Amino acid sequence: MRLLLSVCAAALLAAAGAHAETPAADTAANAPAASATDPFQWLEDVNGARSMEWVKAQNAKAKATLEGDARFEAFRKEGLAIFTAQDRIPYPSFRAGAVDNLWQDDKRPHGVWRKASIESYRTAEPAWETVLDIDALAKAEGRDWFLKGSICLPPNETRCLLRLSDGGKDAVTLREFDTATKTFVEGGFTLSEGKQYAEWIDADTLVVGRDWGAGSLTESGYPMVLKTLKRGQSVDQAKEIYRGDAKDVWVQPFALRDADGKLQALMIDHGLTFFEKEYLLVTDKGAVKLPFPKKANIQSLVNGQVVFTVEEDWNGLKAGDLAAYDLNALKRDPAQAKAALIFRPNAKQAVEGVSSTRDRLVVTGLENVTGFVDVYGYAKGKWSAKRLDMPKNSSVNIVDTSKSSNRLFLTTQGFLDPTTLVLADAATGSVEKVKALPARFDASKDMVEQFWATSTDGTKIPYFVVHRKDIKLDGSTPTLMYGYGGFQVSKPPVYLPEVGKLWLERGGAYVIANIRGGGEFGPAWHDAVLKADRQKAFDDFASVGQDLISRKITSARHLGIYGRSNGGVLTTVSMTQHPELFNAVVVESPLIDMMRYHKLSAGASWVGEYGNPDIPEEAAYISKYSGYQNLRPGVTYPKAYITTNTKDDRVHPGHARKYAAKLEAMGVPYIYFEDDFGGHSYDADPTANAARWARHYVYLSQQLMD
Repeated sequence: MRLLLSVCAAALLAAAGAHAETPAADTAANAPAASATDPFQWLEDVNGARSMEWVKAQNAKAKATLEGDARFEAFRKEGLAIFTAQDRIPYPSFRAGAVDNLWQDDKRPHGVWRKASIESYRTAEPAWETVLDIDALAKAEGRDWFLKGSICLPPNETRCLLRLSDGGKDAVTLREFDTATKTFVEGGFTLSEGKQYAEWIDADTLVVGRDWGAGSLTESGYPMVLKTLKRGQSVDQAKEIYRGDAKDVWVQPFALRDADGKLQALMIDHGLTFFEKEYLLVTDKGAVKLPFPKKANIQSLVNGQVVFTVEEDWNGLKAGDLAAYDLNALKRDPAQAKAALIFRPNAKQAVEGVSSTRDRLVVTGLENVTGFVDVYGYAKGKWSAKRLDMPKNSSVNIVDTSKSSNRLFLTTQGFLDPTTLVLADAATGSVEKVKALPARFDASKDMVEQFWATSTDGTKIPYFVVHRKDIKLDGSTPTLMYGYGGFQVSKPPVYLPEVGKLWLERGGAYVIANIRGGGEFGPAWHDAVLKADRQKAFDDFASVGQDLISRKITSARHLGIYGRSNGGVLTTVSMTQHPELFNAVVVESPLIDMMRYHKLSAGASWVGEYGNPDIPEEAAYISKYSGYQNLRPGVTYPKAYITTNTKDDRVHPGHARKYAAKLEAMGVPYIYFEDDFGGHSYDADPTANAARWARHYVYLSQQLMD
């Protein structure tokens, strides 16, 4: 989804650690020419002349193989039609009593930020008003600008800090923009490019976390120093209010505001590891630590209640619970404040999304990997829930909620059911269908099944298969299996037009393996594969592949796998541990060299997930599976397609480069392609995205269908 977000407190929490495939940050890549143990370390020099010459040569070969295939242009055109279709859902974000949308297509690849009244948006042809043309801005300033959201000051929400990314990188430039006059504010707040956080205190004051100079960033490349910045001040005049440690992951600010936009508390999220943190309340006497467990996430403020999820058993709460503190009680005496339980998922459930409207709490969840949404009211110290009427056997996601009313936007979707956008009222429970994505492929011949594979330790692993109704159970169906398995990211049913059009319509089957490491069944499903237990996630994935083959849905000859980011760990380990099980391996934007990942880009922030290779006992278990280190001469590996992005400042492109170079040195067939912009998310330019997916499916067709 391409949303223009008015980033407020809850959204800021996710800004640096969004798991959207692997969480984000940047450190300078110190790239020596090579080392005794790693002859390809020179490829970590992202923009070095030698590295880029190597990339250029690899890209030429990849283009000849993939873009030279007769199917490429058909795939590209089909993908382009999907990504630039005028009848796509224009995803909304509430702001200033109206809704915003960021729209991109083939004529406006950078996008146009536009707004419409809520009533107009509900019609088939909304009356859009341009707020800012990003393509025109990029052209005028000679920069490859893409808008990665905005931070708007309540309650009017007309003064916004725009998050402008050059080329789709995570690093952004912040610039103050007036949506009433549709101009950048003369002499307004401007912060140069970097991984940074900002929150409004008032119209003339920000609290900012950024690179202030030496000693202000963590080893992960995130800010660790917060300062207040007054209008008219230069950054060197900003006043420090809190400082973390270089060994931390991040220190970021966020504001808790009431329904009228009034600041109720300035908070600090002090990330000790990726999964452990301290929450602090900023007071006149300094920052005061609050009584949250280390594994907890503040989600929202509603009716004076600070709503949070817990990821570990703590003080009578269970991992996965949703609970709340009274904010006034926290302010009076944090040590005496008592947390109250709101919702406890059962063994088949998990909380997925939490947000709030003016006076209601909205919670989306999963039950056996399909979605539901509950709305909670709060009165006389008690919470009461009401389930909204949503389609069965689908996934449900919060698009945005209004803090000035009880309205909210939700989406529902399934593998064969196009995404539908609904406008709901959290107070009345009404649900109104507002927009629907037209069918992008012919699903009449397909069906969805959910099976359970048995992993090595006996755990049952669910997975979905989308396939033809008349499938022949003879192992001949070309099958693409996707997996992620990390950072508590769930993978429920989702409508993927490019998969349907480019793969399912041509007779392929598609699989999502809900392996451990995700959040499908709450924190325990994730925690089961942390650090020394990581091998269980790889075993889960292999067990799904083996189950597909045993059911004769497919065979090793026709089975391919795809993973990106953290999924790149999964696919390269799967390739090295079970080369006999797959005939295609798509490795995109990957982590691969797990013995050096913590020294590259944002890698140090993920030691809570994988472990620290600098600690001998942790290096011992990482080295046993790391895909880069476990390539072995003489083994017959499937021909892999490895792809990344030069401007990926989250997962270092050196991972993909070195893996390809090692395969080349071993004489193992592979294809390598590196895009030159788009960043880790690949969400910058829809035209480039169409070519990206075309290359993927040409490769998969060559390996699994030809």
